[in-house]
Amino acid sequence: MKFFKTSIFAISISMNVFQVMAQGGLNPVRTAVPFLTIAPDSRSSAMGDVGVATTPDANSLHWNPAKYAFIESNGGVSLSYSPWLRKLVDDMNLMYLSGYWRIDKMQVIAASLEYSDLGDIMFYDMTGQYITNGKPNEFSIDMAYSRKFSEKISAALAFRYIRSDLASGVTQTAGMKAKAGNSFAADVAVYYNSDLQIGGKNGTWALGLDISNIGNKMSYSNEQEKSFLPTNLRLGGSIGINFDEFNKITLAADINKLLVPTPPSTIDGVSKGKNPDVGLVQGIFQSFYDAPGGFSEELHEISYGVGLEYFYKEVFAIRGGYYYEHPTKGNRKYFTMGVGIRMNVIDIDFSYLIPTYSNNPLANTLRFTLVFNFGHKA
Repeated sequence: MKFFKTSIFAISISMNVFQVMAQGGLNPVRTAVPFLTIAPDSRSSAMGDVGVATTPDANSLHWNPAKYAFIESNGGVSLSYSPWLRKLVDDMNLMYLSGYWRIDKMQVIAASLEYSDLGDIMFYDMTGQYITNGKPNEFSIDMAYSRKFSEKISAALAFRYIRSDLASGVTQTAGMKAKAGNSFAADVAVYYNSDLQIGGKNGTWALGLDISNIGNKMSYSNEQEKSFLPTNLRLGGSIGINFDEFNKITLAADINKLLVPTPPSTIDGVSKGKNPDVGLVQGIFQSFYDAPGGFSEELHEISYGVGLEYFYKEVFAIRGGYYYEHPTKGNRKYFTMGVGIRMNVIDIDFSYLIPTYSNNPLANTLRFTLVFNFGHKA
């Protein structure tokens, strides 16, 4: 059970800026529903939260739905589970259900459900008076269409409904009625892959681009200022080498940037920055040049992930990776590792997170994924 002596809207746990808040809250880019940016599956989370250009799998909708057009199986379903922030609380969980089905050789449709359970919370008002118990939760429902345009390139569109019920029907003492936040969003994605040879060894290389969560702002009250969704630009590449019929290694890297305005801040006693209260389209373009610290701060808003995957006989996988976010923008820095097993139609994956500093609320984060693949190879 968790206890919050605060107003109802302060219970929105901004998982992306936990570490920044602990260090003084320098100038992170803040959004609603940050759970949408968390790696939901074990394979990608074991590879440093990398996935925009890796080989397609059942969880591609989160990373790059355009990859589905090149997936080998005709259909599949994946279920992922992660106990979340267990260094802080004991009843928060993340769950992710995804699936896809091939229409023909060129087209694939997919869907997913992501659910964030924030556990049981006792609500208090600003005076410390008990209000009620609640079970805040957030979820998104996605639908995607992926199409192959040639033997090397594909594109996709995804649509998303988002609901964030952090209030559980609680009313503030000031009389402001809380409500669940609702929003709709879309993703656009492109994927390119091609064969290559390195040192006489056959392999593949790929590039991926995904712009996710392009949608209207979200509010938890008619009186509250609306917040941007975590519109995100993800760009990356991968190289896979088949050393022989038994051994394959894939190296992949992603970069991410939130396409959300940066809050103004005071630098050397002078207030700098631009007004973040703008519309969706202006906010996306403004996010590239509005950092109060100039170009150097814009670079700080780019996070990086790199991952390595080794497969033996396409049956057993060992994975590792590293994720970096600048200290002033979230300070998420951690190593990741995991293993995977493929057994005919079933894949089992596991990942583990190792932070680079002590007292990190993400320490010892585990993820488990079970995948069922249907039909013959396409």
